[in-house]
Amino acid sequence: MPERSVPEYLRQFGEPVGYLDFARFGPVSTAVQEVLARSAAQLHRGGWETLDGLDAEAARTARTAALLLGCAPHEIAFVSSTSHGMFAAAHAFGSAPAGGTVLVCRSDFPGAVYPWLRAAGNGGLAVRLLEGPVTVDAVRAHLDDRVRAVSVCAVDSATGYRTPLAAIKELIGPQRVLVVDAVQALGAVPFAADAADVLASGGQKWLRSGWGAALLLVRDRVAGLLGPGLGGWSGVVDPIDAPDHPRPARPGAVAHTVTNPDGPAVAALGAGLGLVRELGVGRINALIGEALGTLLDAARAAGAETSGGERTDDPGAGADEAGGSGIARLRLPGADPLAVHDALTRAGLATTRRGEWIRLSPHASTGPEPAERLAGALRAAAAG
Repeated sequence: MPERSVPEYLRQFGEPVGYLDFARFGPVSTAVQEVLARSAAQLHRGGWETLDGLDAEAARTARTAALLLGCAPHEIAFVSSTSHGMFAAAHAFGSAPAGGTVLVCRSDFPGAVYPWLRAAGNGGLAVRLLEGPVTVDAVRAHLDDRVRAVSVCAVDSATGYRTPLAAIKELIGPQRVLVVDAVQALGAVPFAADAADVLASGGQKWLRSGWGAALLLVRDRVAGLLGPGLGGWSGVVDPIDAPDHPRPARPGAVAHTVTNPDGPAVAALGAGLGLVRELGVGRINALIGEALGTLLDAARAAGAETSGGERTDDPGAGADEAGGSGIARLRLPGADPLAVHDALTRAGLATTRRGEWIRLSPHASTGPEPAERLAGALRAAAAG
């Protein structure tokens, strides 16, 4: 795949100048827009060649994802969302013969918590909730013979904390499953993807690919530790003409799919993944770090307290996990958080408020102007 220069990459985007909310949704690239338009035109014309074309796009997307995550293409399947992927993981673990206990962080984004709670409610597994952040020591303190899996978010959506995936996987060993919600990392943050036994990530945030498709990675090394879970007709061998059911599971991650994916959305996801490969996630992360650093400097100069955004200092983190997450928070001492958030909105800045904190999550395409707006809005809010 040819490399793309930074200016070429940045020309792909056209979000509003003050948009600082990529941890919620990333406005899509020109490449994604073109893929979606092309797919819509193909669907309008119809015909079997349309389905063949979408199947080919899905195969290309799987190959691109496999190159980014260090796996084989058959270890990649496509589902509708990150939450769908996490539900597939939870029910696959819950339907495994061995069953057992899974460690889950109580403060993780609910999309990474509820799949395990619902699977536990259906029987087959037990959930032990940890207090965040999920460190190696926190996992070690809860590790016993009953624990068969650990579920984590690669990056915490509220604080930007980066989980030391490699060290946790080394701690729990090959006979336990590490499940990773990577939606706040993939495309923006270098992370130890090879530590993840199962990984789910949609494309609507840092990949800037819109909704409707998520990748689900299930490595062959843990296939024997998982059951069929949510696997539907698309996940079994010869589901149409077979004389009896249930049918054997298909090899690879597709065994955990409910039905065929949204073809145009998968093609859009492939376009987003392709842009990341062409520029490189390390360069994207560096650009995001520069933008976030400028914002945080401006916030502190205007009297705000900040948290997050720095490179991790966790001793369990590997060399490929040392970059910043792209997510940070601020609060203005003595000011009403609602009033501060309103002031930022009036200044044309798109952010997310979580309790007393306001989250900043810029992208590589964020320029210097938002920092000036941020400082002015904070000073205005401090003055009442």
